[in-house]
Amino acid sequence: MQKKIYKTMDGNEAAAYAAYAFTEVAAIYPITPSSPMAEHIDVWSVKGQKNIFGDRVKVIEMQSEGGAAGALHGVLQAGALATTFTASQGLLLMIPNLYKLVGELLPGVFHVSSRALASRSLSIFGDHQDIYACRQTGVSIISSHSVQEVADLAPLAHLLAIKAHCPVMHFFDGFRTSHEIQKIEIQDYKEYAKLLDKKALRAFRENALNPHTNPVTRGTNENDDICFQGKEAANLHYDNVLKVAEEYFAKISKLTGRHYAPFTYYGDPKATRVIVAMGSVTETVQEVIDELRSTGNKVGLV
Repeated sequence: MQKKIYKTMDGNEAAAYAAYAFTEVAAIYPITPSSPMAEHIDVWSVKGQKNIFGDRVKVIEMQSEGGAAGALHGVLQAGALATTFTASQGLLLMIPNLYKLVGELLPGVFHVSSRALASRSLSIFGDHQDIYACRQTGVSIISSHSVQEVADLAPLAHLLAIKAHCPVMHFFDGFRTSHEIQKIEIQDYKEYAKLLDKKALRAFRENALNPHTNPVTRGTNENDDICFQGKEAANLHYDNVLKVAEEYFAKISKLTGRHYAPFTYYGDPKATRVIVAMGSVTETVQEVIDELRSTGNKVGLV
């Protein structure tokens, strides 16, 4: 039986800890409240910490979030695993490259401490406007509701991206989860390595752009007949994403002893009133449900 490891950290550090394990290149640019994730990666790399591949993460700080997303795209085309960390307007600047990653089936991972977008005014209010602005790209999105869930689901984002051959966005509430300090359980990197689909990783590496071993042309213009064939071919991969996600939710549940699934339920099995929610509010809702059920109310949470 593996020894349990407990650490005191906030959501940003929990995400960075898991991301470091699966990342070969981190393309970064700071924006509140996500900056500490990239800072942790940079510090650990300088100190010589090794990822699950036995290497230090190479950190590249670009001139903007758009540049970070472009670097991420280039690194993935070259066959290396890449990650970035961002929020709010920074994430919006990455949308053009998100479309490319989705279309090219590249396993990039975005860890987002979600935050409001600037509209009438600039705001650091914690909501999910930035995430919802990316739904139309087709990127797969996973939400963590607490610091412990960040630690458990951040690695799942990387494992899913590699096996399903698709970009994944993992997000949690800015400030409420990103900066909340908790004593949580984390996993040894050896446990992450056991869950890695090495066959899928090898396929990704073999598909890398290389003029010597794999000379191909990419990014050309296509007419509608070829374009739609490509779209339909990619759809076959995205039809499989939920199946792969469910597989990894089950494995993470077994590893941690905490139940995870694409959707989970909490409360009365015969509830007449149900709240559907996502994010750190669910932690509060569960306490409300416990209180209401103690007085005979049939309530639940999805």
